[in-house]
Amino acid sequence: MASDSPTVRPPLEVIDLGRRSYEEVYALQQERLAQRIAGKVPDALFLVEHDAVVTRGRRSADDDAADVPFPVISIERGGEATYHGPGQLVAYPVIELPEGRRDLHRYLRDLEQVVIDTLHAFDVEGRRADGFTGVWIGPKKVCSIGVAVRRWVAWHGLALNVTTDLSAFGSFAPCGLSASVMTRMADHSPQIEAMIEALIPGEPMPPEKLMAETKSVLARVFRARFGFA
Repeated sequence: MASDSPTVRPPLEVIDLGRRSYEEVYALQQERLAQRIAGKVPDALFLVEHDAVVTRGRRSADDDAADVPFPVISIERGGEATYHGPGQLVAYPVIELPEGRRDLHRYLRDLEQVVIDTLHAFDVEGRRADGFTGVWIGPKKVCSIGVAVRRWVAWHGLALNVTTDLSAFGSFAPCGLSASVMTRMADHSPQIEAMIEALIPGEPMPPEKLMAETKSVLARVFRARFGFA
């Protein structure tokens, strides 16, 4: 029986792409995927904010994004339609699933736990929801997850709403759900409120600072969860 304790692996290359178009980062993922399958590069974690876009996964209905005012792109990841845009942290691991961890259900649960542990660092209680992939805060969904795997190298990943403009979900049913179910991390954290007050009393926290903090925490949690040095 495989152990739940992760095997220590070589260092993970964390690549912060800032803000990029979805098409540009999709091409980078494809290039990295081919190189990783060939054994030419180490495992990587891309961190990025996208320009506004809706992506459609393999389970998407034909008309699920018909009224979206943003570009719509169909891709090979699992799941249905979801939104990416400013204020949302998208993490794309391009990693080889090692022997003993080649189980897609386990990989999805591991990604969920990365997000749950990241939220915990900001005093937010995240949870799983029976029958759904992703992470929720109470009755609201804060993170969508969709992956693909080729020769046991995983790509695509997760989208965590940090300071996302939630009205962007209003023109379609994200992951087949009501747009009203979506939430963002910044609306739930006492620690974030304290950080805001400590910076400039009475002033909002710069979104870029919160995003930078979230990236740092998620990368650290991801390394620990997947056993990277």
